[in-house]
Formats: sequence, C-alpha cells, structure tokens
Amino acid sequence: MKRYGHGLVLGKFYPPHAGHHHLVRTAQDRCERLTVLVCAASVESVPLADRVAWMREAHPDATVVGAVDDTHMDVTDPAVWDAHMAVFTAAVPEPVDAVFTSEAYGEELGRRFGAESVLVDPDRTLFPVSGTAVRADPVGCWDFLQPPVRAALARRVVVLGAESTGTTTLARALAAHYRARGGVWARTGYVAEYGRAYSEHKLAALRERWPGATWEDVAFTTDDFPVIARTQNDHEEAAARAGSPVLVCDTDSFATTVWRERYVGGRNPHVEEIADRVDHHLWLLTDHEGVAFEDDGLRDGEELRPWMTDRFRAELTRTGRRFVEMTGPPEVRLAAAVAAVDELLATGWDFAAPLPEKR
Repeated sequence: MKRYGHGLVLGKFYPPHAGHHHLVRTAQDRCERLTVLVCAASVESVPLADRVAWMREAHPDATVVGAVDDTHMDVTDPAVWDAHMAVFTAAVPEPVDAVFTSEAYGEELGRRFGAESVLVDPDRTLFPVSGTAVRADPVGCWDFLQPPVRAALARRVVVLGAESTGTTTLARALAAHYRARGGVWARTGYVAEYGRAYSEHKLAALRERWPGATWEDVAFTTDDFPVIARTQNDHEEAAARAGSPVLVCDTDSFATTVWRERYVGGRNPHVEEIADRVDHHLWLLTDHEGVAFEDDGLRDGEELRPWMTDRFRAELTRTGRRFVEMTGPPEVRLAAAVAAVDELLATGWDFAAPLPEKR
C-alpha cells in the first residue's frame, strides 16, 4: 500500500463522529505526518475552538488546525472552489502529497492541492453515520461519538436543595429511572455531592487531632469552596464523558455558591467563576416542606432550611437558570422530575444549520 509524506484530512467535524475518526486513522496509517483541517462557518453553533480541541484529543499524533470558512459549498462552481482553496491553503500552506476524503469531491480537492486523492469508505459501510445524522438525532448516534463530544452534548440535570430535603434520594432515583430504559440510557451517570465527601474528610481529619470532635466543631474557610466547586465540575465532566445523553448531578458548583453563604457568609467571585464554567440545563429544587429533618452526623441546620430554599430559588431566578420546584412525597417528586427531564430532552439540541451545499 502506497505511503505518503504529508497527508491532509479536512472537514467541518460538526460534530466529529466515528466516521471522521476512521478517516483520520486511515490517513495516519499511510502518511509520515498528517494535518487535519477543521473548517467552521460563522453560522454554526459549535465553536471552532471546541471542534479543534476534540480532534486534537482524539488524534494527538496529528497536527490539527482550524479555519473559518464562510463560503457555501458548490462543487460545480470554480469561483466557489477558489474561495475555499484560499482558506485551505492559508491554513495549510505547506505542500500536500495526499488528501483523504470520503466524498466525491475528493478528486477535485486533490487536483487543486496538486496531491493524490485517496477515497476512504465513501459508502459509510464501516460507520453508518454522518454529521447531518448526528445533528438531527444525537441520541440515536450516541455510540458514534467520542467522550469529549458526549460530555459537551449531555443534558446535565442538577438536583439541589437545603439540608435533608431529599436531594440525594431524588437524584439517585432519577438516574436509576433512565438507566432502566436500557440501550444508550443504561449508561446514565449519577454524580455524588463532592461537598459531602469533603466534609467527611474534614471531620475525620479533625478527629485525628481531637477524637471527641463532632460536626459542630468543623470550621469552613473561604478557601474550601473553590476546591469543592472545581472538584465537583471535574467529577461531572468525567461522568458525562462516559454516560448517556442525560447526566444527573446531586448538587453542582452553582449550588456551592449558596453553600458558601451558608457556612462563611457573603459571595465569592472565584467560586462563582468556577460555577459558570459548566453548561447545565435543568435544576430541580427540592422543597423542605413536608420533609423530616434527619441528622446523619453532618447536618446541623434544620432551622436554616427555609432560608436556604429561598436563597436557591432567588439565585436560580436571578441567574436565569431553568428550574422546577420539587414538592410532595418522593414518588410525586420523581414523577415530576422525569416529566421535566423528558420535556428538556424533547426540545432537542438546536444545532444551527450549516451553510447550504450543492454537489
């Protein structure tokens, strides 16, 4: 099989899928070095920087570069070809020996680069998927997506509320409900509240110095909360990469901003900056009314529950987050939560249409 010095793969990768990765791996196997050019139009809703980062993660041995290409595709128009080639050659100025595509226009692309055209699985027999199919039905194409793309597309649902208001019970039940649907949903992730694990560690460390210490003896400082928020985000990202199209989170870094008020007082811009880095989609606020307070050794704020419920509600409203309040017994809350998540999923993913193509 012929080998080449410098190979080129280019595409929109909107978003990248298994077919794209097969194309890149095939090209890498036949080239001494490979450049992958990611071309994004300004009208598209997935940022170019994200697509470049995803392709770099999937193919660390290739050179991945990005370019904005706002010219529509028309393989019958030489002037349109010239406009595209100006973008391509500006992004990849060095000579190219072979271009690898799965498209009929590969021959003309190779000719214009002065390179050989190599066609790879044009009928999509190995990976029956396309960017169009992914944008139309991400759930149906989920198994064709790499972990970073899954993490970006997963609908993240956060259950939050005051102490002992059933947040963990609801979050676990909600995740179990979606896993029971089977198929791709069987991988639905549940992310535990890291603040609780952090609190257990603080209490254990205090008891090493003072065996009789209780939760009331534990003191939080402002430095604790950025650690909690950042670690919560990291745990969510890992779970979203491995999970289904929905991820259930038992609290989140946004909730950490309110918990900081609860234990230290006041706002912390650093915590709020961390909380804004993750794109969540739905919050389920558990009400304290009708829920008995259970002291499990890490709780001491029964009288603060109304205040915390109000603070969560106020901050969710102020920041424009989509949320639904959960009231009633556990089975009623679960039914309401499922309805809210199903409604969220039914709205789809809202990919912007790419530029028109004429082939």
